Amino acid sequence: MKIVDYIALILILVGAINWGLIGFFSFDLVRVLFGDMTLLSRIVYALVGIAGLYGISFFGRLNSDYFSE
Repeated sequence: MKIVDYIALILILVGAINWGLIGFFSFDLVRVLFGDMTLLSRIVYALVGIAGLYGISFFGRLNSDYFSE
């Protein structure tokens, strides 16, 4: 499960960096790299979204680790 966690974390970071670039500089890195709403860019956005939803489970695991000690 650790591999899935690392992949999800990397995708979450990619999404966070992309949103930071959009917010600060109006620069969409995914659009520049993969095109404006091409199939590949839509896949990247979808994977980042799924990783974000999966990342919610990190809270539950952190909480259970904290109280188990």
